[in-house]
Amino acid sequence: MTIGFASRAAVSGCVLCAAGLLALAPAAATSGPGVDPGPRTTDTPASLLYRPGTHVRPRAGAPEVPDLSARSWLVADADTGAVLAAHDAHRRLPPASTLKTLFALTVMPALPSGIRHRVDPEELADIGPGSSLVGVAEYRTYRVSDLWNGVFLNSGNDAVRVLAALSGGWRATAERMEEKARALGARDTQVRSPDGYDAPGQVSSAFDLAVFGRAGLRNPEFAEYCARAEASFPARDGGSYPIVNTNRLLTGADGVAPYRGLIGVKNGYTSHAGNTLVAAARRDGRTLVATVMNPRSDSGHAVYEETRALLDWGFEAAGRVNPVGSLDALRSAPPGGPEADAMAVSASRRDDTDDRPVWWTTTGAGLLGGACVAVYLRLRWGPVPKD
Repeated sequence: MTIGFASRAAVSGCVLCAAGLLALAPAAATSGPGVDPGPRTTDTPASLLYRPGTHVRPRAGAPEVPDLSARSWLVADADTGAVLAAHDAHRRLPPASTLKTLFALTVMPALPSGIRHRVDPEELADIGPGSSLVGVAEYRTYRVSDLWNGVFLNSGNDAVRVLAALSGGWRATAERMEEKARALGARDTQVRSPDGYDAPGQVSSAFDLAVFGRAGLRNPEFAEYCARAEASFPARDGGSYPIVNTNRLLTGADGVAPYRGLIGVKNGYTSHAGNTLVAAARRDGRTLVATVMNPRSDSGHAVYEETRALLDWGFEAAGRVNPVGSLDALRSAPPGGPEADAMAVSASRRDDTDDRPVWWTTTGAGLLGGACVAVYLRLRWGPVPKD
């Protein structure tokens, strides 16, 4: 059987088009997680943060990203929102008391610091066993500013309980916190206990916590509390006693050297979450915010030392890396909407190493091939006679 020139040309062209589509398919699907050697036009920075693994886009002369044991971490420019590097940035993990940053962002605007409040015993009910406390006493009158000192310095869950009661109640506060998180573009956070105490289903992420820390620094009142190293707290008998910030990177306590330029934000610990920390530092007119969640190192101060290493790297890498994402809500939304990427970064996520062709290339090649066969048959045999 001899194929005429027209039919040969049609078949050959279609075969070449289909082959080209299939050849492109693996290349489109194999850009998996890891260190990104440079900017790409096919990947938006936001999409990188939703992939597991470590992501950084170094330029010439960029320092090497530190090797950290934390399950998740991120460092970003607090002024521009540019994420300089991250590891499993959207992995949902228990946040411990770093969730108090979101609590403060939600409640602080509605409670003037000068308000005085007499504590009712019911407001201190249901505090979780083993909670960190600042020493709020029943029937004692406190200023709201005293209670915020208790939240930021001593991580006092008792102070959180009273402030939540003043803000509409425990459950209503949790709901408002989630609404606030969504308004900030933080989609990984689920609030069950506003003080950060371990509760089933309560999670956040390194990305979300960095968003909260950055937003807090823009609030002068929040920024003042989170940077305060020590304060006086009213005692039950009418006197007062000193309280010291439990953020060792700020105070330099317990053998941890204070970090030069640190301006806050909040540390946390529970048996389920491990150690967590959101920290911000300012040097030479540049402000960085970093989040470290659950270091697996045996060192008791790993969360502080790994945050130190991350901030050091961030200041050294200034101008030598391209962003891998943004803390700004509109720029950080994942392709396909907020729910599309949740499973990809869950605690039980699979390795993203599948190199099969993406659906549109295989489907397109199949349709094109079918069309080519139809063209060939028509050219070879002519129109199909009608009944």
